[in-house]
Amino acid sequence: MIFHAFLIKYAEIAIKGKNRYIFEDALVKQMNIALSKVEGEFEVKKEQGRIYVFCPEQYDYDETVDALQHVFGIVGICPVVIYEEQGFEQMAKDVVSYMKNCHPNYNGTFKVYTRRAKKSYPITSMEVSAELGGRILDEFPDASVDVHDPELMLSVEIRDKIYVYSQTIKGAGGMPIGTNGKAMLLLSGGIDSPVAGYMIAKRGVKIDAVYFHAPPYTSERAKQKVVDWQNR
Repeated sequence: MIFHAFLIKYAEIAIKGKNRYIFEDALVKQMNIALSKVEGEFEVKKEQGRIYVFCPEQYDYDETVDALQHVFGIVGICPVVIYEEQGFEQMAKDVVSYMKNCHPNYNGTFKVYTRRAKKSYPITSMEVSAELGGRILDEFPDASVDVHDPELMLSVEIRDKIYVYSQTIKGAGGMPIGTNGKAMLLLSGGIDSPVAGYMIAKRGVKIDAVYFHAPPYTSERAKQKVVDWQNR
């Protein structure tokens, strides 16, 4: 299955009120830095309260997901398939095709959740969800609907095109780096200092690391660890 984009989910940023855009922009910046190391031209865009990563025709899926999983501020990464908007009947066929490709022979519980960013769409969100659920049941007779605690949540977003996704890959969480000041990190060569640095960076603090080489109190091995870390 070819995924055309990734929907990026965040948590704490959503409660920042009027300053929310500052944190979103910081997250977009960090995502662009991470994706610059992946081959291909990716486009990170904010659209109607959402952040999407639009992918090139050819890209390494695993490498892209790995890069995004290392960005603080992201709690979930949803691979998205995008279809042209050609009326409800075609959308129903596309959604069923998505299920057949991503969840063949599915026999668990599911729920269809529809979000209409395009408010001019002639059918309400609940009507779309109900009708799509019926079409899926026709093709997957061993599956069943559970609107309270489904094993599979199938999300359909109606925009200028149709966005479909059903998987959420766990992200690093926290806050984007650079949104909570700066700090110095003293590297000792042991495990405590990098763990402490990781935890404070996850809260949005930009870390600058420093190492004091003071033989015989610090070993050449400790120095080499720092050199190897810097060259990563």
